Amino acid sequence: MTESSETQGPAPMEGHGGYSRSSLVQAAGSLPAVPLLEKAAQQVLLPAAAEPVVIVDYGSSEGRNSLLPLSVAIGILRDRIGRKRPISVVHTDLPGNDFDALFQMLVSDPGSYLREDSAIFPSAIGRSFYEQILPTSSVTLGWSSWAVQWLSRVPALIPDQVQVAYSRDAATRAVFSRQAAEDWRVFLSHRAAELKPGGRLVLLSMALDDQGDFGYRAAVEAIYGGLEDLAGEGVITAAEMRRMVIPTFGRGREDFTAPFAETGSFAGLSVEEFEIFYGEDQIWQEFKVHGDPEIFGARWAAFSRASVGPTLAASLENSSARAGEFLERLETRMAARLAAAPERTSIPLAKMVLVKERALEVYS
Repeated sequence: MTESSETQGPAPMEGHGGYSRSSLVQAAGSLPAVPLLEKAAQQVLLPAAAEPVVIVDYGSSEGRNSLLPLSVAIGILRDRIGRKRPISVVHTDLPGNDFDALFQMLVSDPGSYLREDSAIFPSAIGRSFYEQILPTSSVTLGWSSWAVQWLSRVPALIPDQVQVAYSRDAATRAVFSRQAAEDWRVFLSHRAAELKPGGRLVLLSMALDDQGDFGYRAAVEAIYGGLEDLAGEGVITAAEMRRMVIPTFGRGREDFTAPFAETGSFAGLSVEEFEIFYGEDQIWQEFKVHGDPEIFGARWAAFSRASVGPTLAASLENSSARAGEFLERLETRMAARLAAAPERTSIPLAKMVLVKERALEVYS
């Protein structure tokens, strides 16, 4: 393990619509979890009539990939509670998230859940979900997609990579594994506090498959190779490159289920459904149709820039002045590398449903 790192966590996704425009992979990968959210909306215990129905979108980014899942859940809940009862929809993300883009999208997008429903009240909270961000026992139904793989902080620098899954340094991998285990328990504890008894939380996350593969190998190699190019050209310094870490971690089956292993529950939560599966590489599917490697490379490079570029750029000296040029140059180099040898990307994902235990009824 090399020099210690600062404890900053990930930066928000690229704003001004950048993440929404380039999140094709996330949108396609989220679809298999939508039926779980639909089922959860059918089964969740509803609050008393005088209390609000609260849906929370944990890790919303600019919200576009949340529209379909939340609309499905709202439709099911409307069948159960009628058209007049208020529903509060809360979007949460880091304080620097582009919430302006989120609210503009809610107003203007044809797929917005606000269309033709005047009893829905959206709001946003800029706070990390590694702390409690909503009142105790206030949440009816939760949704989180492509978010819990992000660690709360960078636990160490990676001596030979930007993504720990492809580091050959065993000590560094162990540090990241411990951080991921701690963060998972912290996340679960706070969600357990926020959910009402009988509430449900549906999660989708990057994962390790059952062979221990994180996936995204070509994209990660293109990022690291692109950074080496920029360091060699003097665009970034060697010290800046050493600080660049993508603090995501692919948990495996045992990592996800470990907190529940001893008793079957953790902090009042139990696992109702869980599955590791492979997401669809939508960019590869499109490439099979158009056959243009430059388009393929550009799509994957744009995805990488939007999702992890701001986190890498945060390690630059005078980042606010240099980030734009850095991201442009890195995206160009990533695109060229990926276009040179197009291949299908393995996308291991986990989907799960967590249920908050209902309080025991006491009879006199």
